[in-house]
Amino acid sequence: LRRVATREAHDDDVFMKVGDSNTVNTNHLACFSGANVDLGGRGALQPALDAFNASRVAGTSPFARVTLAATVGWSASAAIAGTPAPLEQELAATNARFATVMFGTNDIQAMNLEAYGRTLFTLVDRLLARGVVPLVTSIPPRDDSAAADAQVPWYNGVTRALAQSRQIPYVDLHRELLPLPNHGITTVDGVHLNTYVSGGSARGCLLTTAGLRYGHNVRNLLTLEALSLAWSAVTTQTAADATATLRTGNGTTADPLVVDTLPFVDVRDTRRDGARVIDTYSACSTANEGGAEVVYRFEVTRPMTVRATVVSLGTADLDVHLLRGAVAGSACVTRNDKTVTSALMPGTYFFVVDTYV
Repeated sequence: LRRVATREAHDDDVFMKVGDSNTVNTNHLACFSGANVDLGGRGALQPALDAFNASRVAGTSPFARVTLAATVGWSASAAIAGTPAPLEQELAATNARFATVMFGTNDIQAMNLEAYGRTLFTLVDRLLARGVVPLVTSIPPRDDSAAADAQVPWYNGVTRALAQSRQIPYVDLHRELLPLPNHGITTVDGVHLNTYVSGGSARGCLLTTAGLRYGHNVRNLLTLEALSLAWSAVTTQTAADATATLRTGNGTTADPLVVDTLPFVDVRDTRRDGARVIDTYSACSTANEGGAEVVYRFEVTRPMTVRATVVSLGTADLDVHLLRGAVAGSACVTRNDKTVTSALMPGTYFFVVDTYV
C-alpha cells in the first residue's frame, strides 16, 4: 500500500466512495461525521475516525460528502464511462488517497460475469495507477430473487480474486451479513441494506450489539476498520499483517497449484505463469490450445458437483478444462470457453486454464 501511495501525491486523510445505491445511501458512513457515533468500545478506530473527520472536501468531511462516483442503479461500467469518467471526476474533486469500491448488485442483471470482471479490474487498476488505494467490498445477498442470489457467490469470487491479485484490502461484507436477521437487508425490496433506528432516527453508526444486527451498521463498521488499517499502513508505517498460508504449487504440469478449499479463487498471468506443454485436449476437443496453461490439482474425497469459471482479462482467450487422473489431453473429461460443471466421484482431478492465444 505504501508503494501504491508513492505513485501520486494525494491527501492521506481523504477517501472517496465508489458504488451504487447502497453506497450513495446517506446511512453509509455519513453518520460518522455527526454526534451519534458509538464505536462500541473500539477505541483503536478513533484516530482514523478523527483524521478523516478533520479533513475537508468542499467544506465537508469524506464521510458526509455526496460522491460523484456512486449513483442509484449503477453497474461498475458507469463509474468509468465518459471523459472524464465519474471516477476521475471524484478523484479530482477530493484528491483522495483511498477509495471504497462496491459494485455487482446491479451488474448481476446482465448475467455476464466476464464483462463484470473486466470492468471491475479496469476500475481498480485505474485507481492503483493514480496512487489511490482501493478497498474492495463483496456485495450483499440478493433476497429479492433466488436466481440473482445464486449468482452472488460468483460475482464475489471476482471481487476476492481482484483483491488477491492486486494485493489490496478486501471487505467481506457478504460473509458478515449472512448471520443477520433478513441478512441485514430491508424487506421492502430485498436489495438495500437496512439501518438501526432509535427514537425514529436512523443510527447507522451505532456499532453496539443492538446496532450490529443491521446491514448499514455492519458495513459501516467493516469499512471503518478497513480504512483505519489502510490509513495506518500508509501514514504511520505500521507493520504488515501476519502472513497467511501461501499457495502450494506453481501452476505447471509438474507442480500444479493445489485447490485446498472451496470456494477457491486465483489470478494468474499466462504471459508469465504456467508452461506450454499441452496443445490439444484430444479426449474433449480438437481446438488449438497452443498457448501457456496453468494447472490446478483438486483432490475429491466425496461425491460432489463442482463448477469452475474462468474470466479472461486483456486480449487473452482462456478456456477451462477438467482432467481426471493425469495432466494430459487424453485425460480430459470436459472443457468450455468459460465454465465447466461436473459431478465428480472421489479421485484426483486437474483444472487446466489454457490459452488459444
